[in-house]
Amino acid sequence: MRACVVVNSRANYGRIKSFMAAADVHPRIELQVVVGASAVLPRFGDVRKIIERDGFTISAEMHSVLQGDEPVAMAKSAGLATIEVAGILQRLKPNVVIVVADRYEQISTAIASSYMNVPVAHLQGGELTGSIDDSVRHAITKLSHLHFPATEKSRELILRMGEDPAKVHVVGCPSIDLVASTSGKISSQALGSGVGGPVQDGRPFVLVSQHPVTTEYDRAYFQVDQTLEALKRYRDVSGYEVVWLWPNVDAGADMVSKRLREFRENEDSQGFHFFRNFSPEDYIRLMRSAKCIVGNSSSGIREASFLGLPAVNIGSRQNGRERAENVVDVSDNAQQIERAISAQVKRGYYQSSNLYGDGNAGSRMAEIITKSDSSISKKFYFVP
Repeated sequence: MRACVVVNSRANYGRIKSFMAAADVHPRIELQVVVGASAVLPRFGDVRKIIERDGFTISAEMHSVLQGDEPVAMAKSAGLATIEVAGILQRLKPNVVIVVADRYEQISTAIASSYMNVPVAHLQGGELTGSIDDSVRHAITKLSHLHFPATEKSRELILRMGEDPAKVHVVGCPSIDLVASTSGKISSQALGSGVGGPVQDGRPFVLVSQHPVTTEYDRAYFQVDQTLEALKRYRDVSGYEVVWLWPNVDAGADMVSKRLREFRENEDSQGFHFFRNFSPEDYIRLMRSAKCIVGNSSSGIREASFLGLPAVNIGSRQNGRERAENVVDVSDNAQQIERAISAQVKRGYYQSSNLYGDGNAGSRMAEIITKSDSSISKKFYFVP
């Protein structure tokens, strides 16, 4: 069986790596890896290098991201990706294509695969976030033939969308597999690769991962400015350092990057350190080393819940997503953000939660895929 995984971002890779590892050694699976979108762009860390360093062979690459800071660039990029991935699938001839979560690049893969009669296996369907990601995620669910939700609640929503119960399997999230198998703290060498000088050994720090919100892209500058103000105040009061990850490629990213560059070049940025990318394992070690994670990344809700890492979730990007007790929600307000960071750091680590998995999702997916039928015929199953 030829199983094709399409990696379109640094987050995609972390979400699917444990399945790739399981599939790569499975006697009945021939793993195909396609890399595209922001995963092939140096300004987003060029994930290709990490994938190859991890021992995977890249079967094909595609370039589909158009420059621009407005939604029209995302729409056109999705269209271009559909064309590009169709050509690649025609050449690779996979038996199944694995699509991850809710990125606009991923719906392109689902569309091309479905029209080419290639079954689609969808990871992380049935989740809710309250943004355009919901629409994309649910559309991918209806284009898919095999479903791997992370939680029972997500499975229930997939069934309510009329999917075949026999093809909906709760496996957990493969990103939790990495958390469970990765030990230790982040090394000083890894922390020396960013901008803003190396993080001082032993100094406590707060981790920040904040992306633009597609439906609020015109407020991206203001939103990141509020987070910056909160972190500056907290740095001045606590002496903590700040490790900040560069934003993703979504509409509004240029405004986020602009504000971060203005701060870095024109203001007191002492104690702030900016990074484009980490390997999935180093990102887990970074989380293990942090006192708190701040922003609107799903990792603050998903991986952080397993670690028990205190999280301050800002704004609407993760509205509706299932949470463990480690998450405190705040609006785009500097005072609220600073207050929440202070309280979370003081509170300390929470008890680990298995809400998003127990660390064995990837191997479960590999076994299920080899035993599933390859029919692309679908019918609507009515929930009683």
